[in-house]
Amino acid sequence: MPGGSIYVQPNEKYTGSSPQWWYEKFWREDAPNRRKYRYVKAGVGFIIGVALGLRFGLAGVSALTGVLAAAAVYGGDWFLDWYSFYRTAVWRGARRGELITGRLLRRTLRRRGYQVLDGRAIRDQASIDHLVIGPGGVWIIDNESWAPDVEIACYVGRLFFGEKYGSKTAKALVDKAEAFAELLTRETGVPVTITPMIAVHCGVLPRNGVVSAEGLTLLRPRTAARLIRSADAGVLNDSQIELLARTAARELQRL
Repeated sequence: MPGGSIYVQPNEKYTGSSPQWWYEKFWREDAPNRRKYRYVKAGVGFIIGVALGLRFGLAGVSALTGVLAAAAVYGGDWFLDWYSFYRTAVWRGARRGELITGRLLRRTLRRRGYQVLDGRAIRDQASIDHLVIGPGGVWIIDNESWAPDVEIACYVGRLFFGEKYGSKTAKALVDKAEAFAELLTRETGVPVTITPMIAVHCGVLPRNGVVSAEGLTLLRPRTAARLIRSADAGVLNDSQIELLARTAARELQRL
């Protein structure tokens, strides 16, 4: 059923006549057409494989090279088709972005001395999906997804989601970063500046996969972990990291 998953509880946002529901419905209904074109592509691959076999003096096995080429084309086209649908899973409500990002952050950063706290909030105020504290500094990361055709870009210093301004989204997360930094600095005595990020699970990012605008950085979950890992170490020492992590665990409400 479109919009359904055994792993994620049903949400009205992804059912009925939502864009997510229609996207999945049309994708499934178009499967026979995609399969038909895949057969055509595989046929062209077979002809090219046979031609290459004859060209390189493999007349005895040219049929085999054709079959191998057809299989490679068919498999490659199937994978690209599947992957384009798989990348919309968070947007469609079939997977939870915070679980994906949290797992990547812990797997990549913990062995390098970083602490990752998931689902934290200042009581009765701001909440975030991930708080990362380590040698390179402190980050907060939220998870978002947009429709597959929404372009995320920066023009003249301003953030855009398609044709819409992203200033409201940027300001909200920048304000959260400042609120979290103020609390941690006040409670620990360690001067803290927090960098806000959004892990983008669906939407069109530029070729380099990163958009920075209005004090906010938007990027893929894997890129977020890689960018944090590449930050210059030495901003915080081990004792400061431990103090900040213990204070955050004590003072911030767990969601």
